Amino acid sequence: MTETSIEFHPWPADLAGRYRERGYWIDKPLTRILDEQRAARPDAVAVICGERSLSYAALDTLSTNLAARLAERGLGHGDTALVQLPNVAEFYIVFFALLKIGVAPVNALYSHRRLEMTAYARQIEPRLLIASRRHELFADDTFLADLRALSPRLVVTLLLGDASAEAGLEHWIETAPQEHISFSPSLAGNVAFFQLSGGSTGTPKLIPRTHNDYDYSVRASAEICGLTAQTRYLCALPAAHNYPMSSPGALGVFHAGGTVVMAPNPEPLACFALIERHAVDIVALVPPAVALWLEAAPAHRKALGSLKLVQVGGANFAEALARQVPEVLGCGLQQVFGMAEGLVNYTRLDDPDELVFTTQGRPISPDDEIRILNEDGQAVPEGEAGLLATRGPYTFRGYYRSPEHNARVFDADGFYASGDLVQRTPEGYLKVVGRVKDQINRGGEKVAAEEVEDLMLRHPDVTHAALVAMPDALLGEKSCAFVVSRNPALKAPALRQYLMGLGVAEYKLPDRVRFIEAMPLTAVGKIDKKKLRDLLAQSAAAAPVLT
Repeated sequence: MTETSIEFHPWPADLAGRYRERGYWIDKPLTRILDEQRAARPDAVAVICGERSLSYAALDTLSTNLAARLAERGLGHGDTALVQLPNVAEFYIVFFALLKIGVAPVNALYSHRRLEMTAYARQIEPRLLIASRRHELFADDTFLADLRALSPRLVVTLLLGDASAEAGLEHWIETAPQEHISFSPSLAGNVAFFQLSGGSTGTPKLIPRTHNDYDYSVRASAEICGLTAQTRYLCALPAAHNYPMSSPGALGVFHAGGTVVMAPNPEPLACFALIERHAVDIVALVPPAVALWLEAAPAHRKALGSLKLVQVGGANFAEALARQVPEVLGCGLQQVFGMAEGLVNYTRLDDPDELVFTTQGRPISPDDEIRILNEDGQAVPEGEAGLLATRGPYTFRGYYRSPEHNARVFDADGFYASGDLVQRTPEGYLKVVGRVKDQINRGGEKVAAEEVEDLMLRHPDVTHAALVAMPDALLGEKSCAFVVSRNPALKAPALRQYLMGLGVAEYKLPDRVRFIEAMPLTAVGKIDKKKLRDLLAQSAAAAPVLT
């Protein structure tokens, strides 16, 4: 069988053979998740979105309606789509519909604006656009006209909330085709969709994910996280992001036959109400959201009675906050360290507390190969911090149409350098101590930002902390700490004295401290250090320099 496929960097034949032999790759398309649940439990609830509940049968039928109507318009294998939807059930209907006909989407985050959407359109040259009239870009047709001019191959545009039969996404989903249309997913070894790289600066690069590699990550994650048909998962982070999509995310829940409950965002009180109403037992959050939940939870513990597990990932999670989760939220904690490029690590559900509180877990697969290297590409002594490089059965082999960047981040053996600074424990667990780009070179002394942030967060009055570099004529770089405090009386000297009391090396102490009302966040909930650096650049007269 042959089909028009999207270019990507394949795994070498010897590795592909090993991954199939060991059962990681099963050569089935991702649509098998929905096919299996439709057959096994058609009436079970797959998605709860506001007042709507969709069964697995309904999710399958509605996605088939859309798939068939798109196929009628000539869309199929080798085509691409640009999709931007909020946290609504239609996100999953669209995702499965496109899988069914072999169209590979870029699922843009709902917070993306003109810059990102234009960049994605240039990269993939979509034949299909699916977006929402509720988004400011698509409230009228101005930006649509720009996209059409930029994308001459664009033949179908569907908009959530559009009242017309021609362009209304709801109409296309709810209306079956007049005659039977046959279609099929892409081959399991080909690209299913594109994920977005998770950097905090610049336009995300595109990551081709194949059915085989992504499906393995989903299946293994669901098993590690103990998902069952009784699981009720709160999707409060952006549905398109890799973490709430597959780690284990909504796809892991669908694989297990459970229910995904949609939340528009991680705001604590709204999420607490959904947890209580729908007996949610697992939620995935990022550290800044956890900090807000920990503050709000004491007055709402009854609402959290069904919650069994909080997953925390997306950024390094301070030990001081990790230790509060079981006591304050009344549930277990699972740390997750993953990347849209592939590798995912979890603390296990039966791990001792010390591993759960102090590490970001160990890899999914026995065939996840990990190297921890110095700046010269040599292995560091076991237990020391170094640069993470990895390859494995679900870690990609190259960004889409990015040869120059690929040459920088892949070595001759196909190991991907993620930019993370990690340490490995004797048990094989990873501790994330920073990012290469978050390293501050203070006169030759290297400061890992996340290490200092973790220490600042131990202070009882500090709720959020971020350390960024600022230029210095003498040392090259100094550090500036941005701090959100629950105590307006907290001052920079007191924070510095507290850090000194923890035994911190003097060169790691923040050279400057700025107290702010709230941390700026990226689209996926990480602290936006680019905005913090911009803030520094705009105002040389920040808080007093500490001496």
